[in-house]
Formats: sequence, C-alpha cells, structure tokens
Amino acid sequence: MLPDKTDRAILRELQKDGRISNVELARRVNLSESACLRRVRVLEEEGVIDGYVGLVNSAKAGLPGNVFVRITLQRQQQKDLEEFEAAVQRVPEVMECYLMTGDSDYLLRVVVANAADFERIHYQQLTRLPAVARVQSGFALRTVIKRTAIPID
Repeated sequence: MLPDKTDRAILRELQKDGRISNVELARRVNLSESACLRRVRVLEEEGVIDGYVGLVNSAKAGLPGNVFVRITLQRQQQKDLEEFEAAVQRVPEVMECYLMTGDSDYLLRVVVANAADFERIHYQQLTRLPAVARVQSGFALRTVIKRTAIPID
C-alpha cells in the first residue's frame, strides 16, 4: 500500500519528532486519536515505518570523524558478496554499507574518533574482511548536509 495524503502527513510529523504523543499527532494531522493510532499501526505493520530511534550526536559521543571507504573484492561471486556483507555488519563503527556499481564494490561510512582510530579499524577490521582486495578511504572534512528525514510528498 502506498501512503495516502493523511499517511504522508503522519510520516512527516513522525520524522520531525518520533516521540510525539498520539494525541498531538492526531491534532496535527486532523484525525481522531483512534484513527491516527490505527493508521500508525498499519504503517508500522507494513514496514513503511521501520522503527524509532534517538539520534545521537556522534561528535559529542566521541566519534567526530566520518571516513568514506571504498572496498573492492577479489571476486564478485555470490558467496564472496554474502560473506563480506555478513562480516561487515559485525564492525560497529561501520554506520552504512552500500553495494555499488562502478570501480569499487562497496561504499562504507565509518565513524571514528581520529586518524589513529581509523588506522586501528583499517588494519584490524576492514582489511581482514572476507575477499577484500583493495581498501580506499577518504576523511570527510566537514558535514555540509545530513538528513534523517526522507522527502514525503
């Protein structure tokens, strides 16, 4: 089911504040409390709403650096991809991992405390992942934009 106009309004509000009460959410989207709660539950059950989280400021939590890492595997056989993907999920500093087209197989975003921290992660974790042939990395100098809400039109 694609979200209708009312569901999209609910999603926009929840992306702004996932802790909003149902009473306030219903008021903002002009629904009764019971109808609003029913719609939110359907959105959750259908997986449109994946979950609820608290966004932590990584710099204030001691991990101010973002490193973007391109990984090239030795082979792109299904078994290699599956083993790599299972292993990379066990590296806690890897915040995002994407299977890519182009000259590298994966793109990772890794949070780090500093260059020495990345060196540790690079040698102890990334280069030891299954089937890795090449690791190329670049430190982000500054975050220009970072969104947590997707556009809901």
